[in-house]
Amino acid sequence: MGIRVIKTAIAAIAAIYTAYYLGLEPALSAGMLAILGVEVTRMKGLKSAFARFVASVLGLFFASLIFTVFGFHYWAVAIYIMVSFPILSRFHLKDGIITSAVIVFHLFTHGQVTPSFLGNEILLLFVGLGWATAINFIYMPKDGKELLAVRSQLENSLSTIFCEMAATLRDPSRLWNGSELLDAHRIIDEGTKRSIRNSENRLWYQESSSYWSGYFEMRRQQLYSIQQMLAELSLVYEKWPQGELIAELLERLAGDVKSEVYQGKAEGMVFELMRSFRAMELPKTREEFEIRAALLTLLHEVDRYLAVAKRMKKKNDRAGAERRSSGAI
Repeated sequence: MGIRVIKTAIAAIAAIYTAYYLGLEPALSAGMLAILGVEVTRMKGLKSAFARFVASVLGLFFASLIFTVFGFHYWAVAIYIMVSFPILSRFHLKDGIITSAVIVFHLFTHGQVTPSFLGNEILLLFVGLGWATAINFIYMPKDGKELLAVRSQLENSLSTIFCEMAATLRDPSRLWNGSELLDAHRIIDEGTKRSIRNSENRLWYQESSSYWSGYFEMRRQQLYSIQQMLAELSLVYEKWPQGELIAELLERLAGDVKSEVYQGKAEGMVFELMRSFRAMELPKTREEFEIRAALLTLLHEVDRYLAVAKRMKKKNDRAGAERRSSGAI
């Protein structure tokens, strides 16, 4: 049984008993409104409750006017739908259309527009949506541990990718199915969703929320660079001395991606390798030219990968469980 089911049950029964205590009719409608109002995040729940309340009040206004003019006929309900639904959609109140319809059908069943009935419906909205909002605020599952686990999975996948790339440079005939690359894409998508939910559960700014959204965006950009590296790696069909040096760099990245403290050694290695490439004699054969060009382009992609991390993260480890550094790169 999920936590949302439990929260929904608590909100519904609390709303029903409150409506019954206040003498609102029908009390069960407050429970239904509470069920509609329970959401997966605090921010979404607050926006949903506001949209449902405003849409229902506007729906009552339109329905009261239409039923007063045309009478309580079934075809008058169609007029209400054609008039109110486009207006609610225009003002971004789509989430409240169903709630509004429920309230309007109560009015149609009642058969007359009276201040006491309208007051009853408004109070039902307050009770049902109020309890849903209260339960949303009281408890929302925290995503801190889950985000840390997702980050660990992602870093393991990236580390494996770098190790596989290094092994391929040492043995170009080696085969690798690339499953870790697909895993990394999936994990980044999952982490992004969790970071959004984590942010929406906080109604005020927190650095941890900003950290997680920035972290997964950084990894998404870096994964693009890794894909470009793999494209260049596929062009290296022979073992080459420079390939061995780049393999050592990739092994460094495989360790640094899981490191807690940034040491900057990878950047130094990239600088030295680029300098050595410039000092080399020009290629003597077409094969040498193609392979060295692919290796140099791969090296530039590594530099781009590191530049992404440098832009989006600080070099030193941060204090705090959620904000501790996820590694240099």
